[in-house]
Amino acid sequence: MVKAVAVGVPSLAPFFDEHSGLGQDAQVRSLPAHGGLQQGDTPGLYGGSKQPTVCEVERLEQFLAEPANGHKSQAWARALGITREEIPDYLERLTPVLLRHDTLVKNHDYKKGKAAPYDSLLQAGIAILVDQRGLPAVKCSCGNPLRPFQGDTSRISVTFGDGNKKWRGYERSSVVGVRPASRKLDHIALVDVHTPARGISRPVGTTGEDDSAFDTHRRRAVPNLTGTTFGQASRQLADTGLAAGYDGQGLPPEAARVTATDPPAGTELRFGEYVTLSVAGGASGRGQGGTGTSEAPSENSSKDPSEGTHQGTHGGASGRTTAPPPSGAPGATTTPPPPPSSSGPEAPTSGTSGASGTSGTSPGSQTPPPDHLPSDPPPGSGPPSSNPPPASAPAASPRPSAPPASVPAATSPPQVTSAPPPADPPPPSVPVTTSAPPPMSAPVTGVPAGSEPASAEPTVGVFT
Repeated sequence: MVKAVAVGVPSLAPFFDEHSGLGQDAQVRSLPAHGGLQQGDTPGLYGGSKQPTVCEVERLEQFLAEPANGHKSQAWARALGITREEIPDYLERLTPVLLRHDTLVKNHDYKKGKAAPYDSLLQAGIAILVDQRGLPAVKCSCGNPLRPFQGDTSRISVTFGDGNKKWRGYERSSVVGVRPASRKLDHIALVDVHTPARGISRPVGTTGEDDSAFDTHRRRAVPNLTGTTFGQASRQLADTGLAAGYDGQGLPPEAARVTATDPPAGTELRFGEYVTLSVAGGASGRGQGGTGTSEAPSENSSKDPSEGTHQGTHGGASGRTTAPPPSGAPGATTTPPPPPSSSGPEAPTSGTSGASGTSGTSPGSQTPPPDHLPSDPPPGSGPPSSNPPPASAPAASPRPSAPPASVPAATSPPQVTSAPPPADPPPPSVPVTTSAPPPMSAPVTGVPAGSEPASAEPTVGVFT
């Protein structure tokens, strides 16, 4: 359940008064995005304007430093995973932007002396502060702390109430969640919400006084990304001024190898248009439900205790984005392919748009089937993985080479110690021929057939 938060509508229990001059929202029509998850360094993800600032960061710092707001500042800092003493330094690293998409976040009200978290959908046009990895951090108008939304962006139910009427242009399919960029950013590439042809390069930690403008209509060539990792390709596209798209559930692991791009290398696109990346294997390491281990952590040294489960677990959607190990394979070190039932990508393959609203993909874009791991290229494409597939491991040999008859008792002298002592002959009723235990009952050093775990030799060569 997600609570809608519209432009200009005050929260019922904000950290600070909505009309105290901490920030100013804008009227912006929400734009469609390529997929429900966006990385924090996606060009054009956020907007700006010629207005000097949309957030009064210094005033927010003063409010938090006032002795009368001691309990409030303590709760504010705890919600962001920092200490009260770290607030000034933390605020200096934040950058004011305007949302260009209806954006999912974990919002916080101030109730009974504590930060009360709740999932909310912020309308495009709301002014926020983002951190060094492009993650929403503070809602400017009221100072409410924000953290990443950890649910499944495709499985939400938005409620409109408390003065937040359904706004014009709202489309559930266009709602986005933001995941951290894999690096700390020096600049954030924005689009002027009033003049889309004007791009804004804003240094991180500044409020607009050091902005430089650029032309968003200038064409940029798609670089050759085949053979690079998804993380490298995403960063290279962002540096070029283009956005990385992926036609699959969630986002693939950072280390997944790119096998093709759509459109192909050399195609010229406008700023912020999407380039769909096909990778070797469709299993998602950073799914709809949270931040996977392949993602870079937030720049904060301390973590929000309420988010201690999202690293590598994908929040509440781990079962939809990470396949469990195959039956009988305990201790496997290689991530197995997802089950056949999850092979179909959920994200649309067409109809996407970038900053200019034009399509950045084509119907010819295809996502490889998810029956290959990110480290295992599909047959006939890409270099061999640095991690050999399990089928090449020598552990598969004990099953055919160790039948019970091939392990005579004579080859294992220590085995005689498990037989009854010679001084104690068996009772007359027990045949003498059974005084020595059969070979299967003796502790042998070899592994007889049937004792090997099923994971040592898969019965189906799924990795070949």
